[in-house]
Amino acid sequence: MAKKGDADSMCDGNRGRTIAANAMTSATLKDLRKRAGQTQEEMAASLGVGQETISRLEKRSDMLLSTLHHYVETIGGQLTLVATFPNQPPVIIDHRGDKKRAPKKRN
Repeated sequence: MAKKGDADSMCDGNRGRTIAANAMTSATLKDLRKRAGQTQEEMAASLGVGQETISRLEKRSDMLLSTLHHYVETIGGQLTLVATFPNQPPVIIDHRGDKKRAPKKRN
């Protein structure tokens, strides 16, 4: 991903508009799982947890991004976090944290 401040760190026009347009559809985790044709038991087996855990997860209103990321990937999707601001194009946030950061310089 581009460095902070780079023009590339913002969505290019077409991709940003596509993501924003597609994001207008709202769905719960349960809806997504059902669309993928999976049961809670199948999800649980794929994620290495119990069925009760999937049931609780689907009812949560707050969770870690990493948990949501794993859930979405398990049903074949890709999680993209988009921030929108007035009078600016949407920005995709790199939430994975798998990029190595340069060490901080000491004064």
